[in-house]
Order: sequence, then C-alpha cells, then structure tokens
Amino acid sequence: MTAFEPDFPGAAVVPSPNHGERRDGRRPDAIILHYTGMESTDGALAWLCAEESEVSSHYFVYEDGRIAQLVPESRRAWHAGKSNWKGETDINSCSIGIEIANPGHPGGLPDFPEAQIAAVVELCRNCGERWRIAPERVLAHSDVAPIRKVDPGEKFPWERLHAAGIGHWVEPAPIAGGRFFQRGDEGAPVEALQAMLALYGYATEITGIFDVATEGAVAAFQRHFRPARVDGIADSSTIDTLHRLLKRLPVRNGFTA
Repeated sequence: MTAFEPDFPGAAVVPSPNHGERRDGRRPDAIILHYTGMESTDGALAWLCAEESEVSSHYFVYEDGRIAQLVPESRRAWHAGKSNWKGETDINSCSIGIEIANPGHPGGLPDFPEAQIAAVVELCRNCGERWRIAPERVLAHSDVAPIRKVDPGEKFPWERLHAAGIGHWVEPAPIAGGRFFQRGDEGAPVEALQAMLALYGYATEITGIFDVATEGAVAAFQRHFRPARVDGIADSSTIDTLHRLLKRLPVRNGFTA
C-alpha cells in the first residue's frame, strides 16, 4: 500500500498491506488495545507490515511514545482475529486496533513506560472524540477473545486511562474470603454470574455450568478490571467489581449499553 495522510496528527505513516473494506458500512465504535508480545519492537512492526503475516493494526505505539499509523482508520485492519463482544463477531469491522510495543507475557510482562502510556492516552482520546466512541467500548484484546488472547495484560494501567477520561472503570473490590465459584460448579448462582458477564459484553453462554469458557471470561474480566489476582475463580471481589461496573454502565436508547 502507498503512503496516506495520517488520521492522528503527528503519526508517522508506515503502511501495511494487510487491510480491507469495513463490512456492511460499519464505522469504528470501539478501540481494541493489544501488546505486540515480541522481543523486538522493530521486529513486531515489521511483522505487522509483512504481507505474509496477514495481521496489522491501525496504530503502533513505541516505548518512547512515538506513534506510527499502519492502516487508515477508514479501512478494516486485521488485529482482533476470531473475537466476540456483545454478540458482534466481526470486531475488526467496528474497531480501531492499537498495538503497544511490549514483549508481554512471553517477555516477563515488563511495565509500560510512562511516555508510552501518555501517548496511548492521547491517541485513544483523539480517536474516541472523532468517532464518538463510548468509554465502555475501549477494550482489551483479551476481552473480545478470552482464553485465546491475554493482551495487553494485567499490568496495563486501565485506571490511568480512566482518570484521563478513557475507558470504563471502577475501583476493584478488595480481595477477601467468602463464597466463590470455579470450574465444575453448577446452579443458579453460576447462571447469574454468566448472565452478568454476558450483559457486560463477554461471549458467555448462560448454562448454569461453570465451564472452561466461563473460567476464561472470568479471567479476562479479572485481567482488565481486577488485575491483582487473575485465576478465573469468581470470588466475591470479582463479582462485586462486575456488579458495580454494570451499575455504572450508561443507558442508551432505553437499554444498558
């Protein structure tokens, strides 16, 4: 692909050939955050721009805060893969994908540098304002692809983004004792948990059986909203945090967002 004018002012254009039309006339109404998960920053960017990789993102944020745009926002970048949020399975057609240079779990999950997070904040704010993206639609790759993906990981500072007006967040409930639910449990409380996860957006089937998929959704939720312990066990802290997040969701067109 040839060069194009960046949508985000100041972004360096590094074209990737890996993109297509947004399907069914979709416009971006979500932002999906990723980490690159590769040891080399330059290697990660090269992979996103290599035709044989068949992956890309709209933006790439370096550790020092520099931003590159790989795909125009009007186009469908290939970043989310098989995914689901609120029943939408073509996340690529309705989202902007942002890759954040960080070796992730394979590299020991290092902290994200301050300059990099400041750049992510400004990029998300700019995209969100231009496309009128709701705060609760700023999501992790792990949110839309539980089990399969774990990025940007439990060290990503979602509370920092929320303090800057980006994303949906409540202070996580303290981890304490009490009743909990885990894989193999069955019954009405498990069904209620699954219903709450599904209402928030996770692709959770309401069966009343705490299966592998439910465990994955709980772990994804914890990784984003209760990162102090990510174990897939629905303890009181997890359930309380989820309940308060649901209460904080805005009502849009008569329905909870």
